[in-house]
Amino acid sequence: MPKIKTNSGAKKRFTLTGTGKIKRKHAFHSHILTKKTKKQKRNLCHSTIVDVTNVGQVKELLAMK
Repeated sequence: MPKIKTNSGAKKRFTLTGTGKIKRKHAFHSHILTKKTKKQKRNLCHSTIVDVTNVGQVKELLAMK
């Protein structure tokens, strides 16, 4: 049986933590930043954990199942 390829877009966007959770970055922090408040930009710059409802989809893209 052939190996399943990892989605190359997903491997650039997601990383695994030491405990096995999937880490992601926030959207809307790349351009058109002049109209966004300092507070909004500050909160967007931190990384966060992928929600439980989306973990299965992301693992499938990363060929982890």
